[in-house]
Amino acid sequence: MIQLGVNIDHVATLRQARYKGMDPHAGEPDPVRAAHEAELGGADGITVHLREDRRHIQDRDVELLRSLVKVKLNLEMAATEEMVSIAERLKPHTVMLVPEGRQEVTTEGGLDVAGQTAEMRETVERLHAAGLLVSAFIDADSAQVDACRLVGFDVCEVHTGPYAHAFSAEGGDFRKKPLSDELSRVAEAGERIRAAGMRFNAGHALNYHNVQPIAALAGIEELHIGHAIVSRSVYTGLKNAVAEMKRLMTEAHRA
Repeated sequence: MIQLGVNIDHVATLRQARYKGMDPHAGEPDPVRAAHEAELGGADGITVHLREDRRHIQDRDVELLRSLVKVKLNLEMAATEEMVSIAERLKPHTVMLVPEGRQEVTTEGGLDVAGQTAEMRETVERLHAAGLLVSAFIDADSAQVDACRLVGFDVCEVHTGPYAHAFSAEGGDFRKKPLSDELSRVAEAGERIRAAGMRFNAGHALNYHNVQPIAALAGIEELHIGHAIVSRSVYTGLKNAVAEMKRLMTEAHRA
């Protein structure tokens, strides 16, 4: 059965927009509470990306999530000494290595495993020694899949950003070659990943319109989705939030 890992980074982004540089315990919305809500909604896992610049998720968040999350915790991170040490200490259920750029809004492409196999092998071996399942976020490219197998990754998460872009550009019309080609690239990468004995996951820019063709791919095990879910919650929850605020105000005014 396919699983959903909910990325709650953008809950922390909203908090940091108001409380940057302040005690994250005092800020809202709290991504730790958001993880609980996601679990109640049926999430099979919680994903957070602890970035070097701590632009959204903070160390405090990861510490609390590791102790409170009842489903699996997936920690996205760059393959740096600092992050590997954090993963070794906290022992999340899965570690996903991703590229990281200071100026990017979100991750813009897959990890170049093929271009740094020696470094990647050393990092993967360290994480395996800590008892962790290790994933690579990669583009739908056969050379990257083969490099992941050689390095020893357990999981490959295929970058679905190009597919999502084509879906939007072509209006979801799979008779249009650019879109059908991008879906085929993801599918072919998935087949190669599975043939190599690794788990096939996917994620990035998936939303309520484009997710189903990816979810229907053979052998796919897990999707990681964040921004679309957090964005949808603004609408599905805003009515109740406003009604509760108005109730509190009215009660106090009448009293």
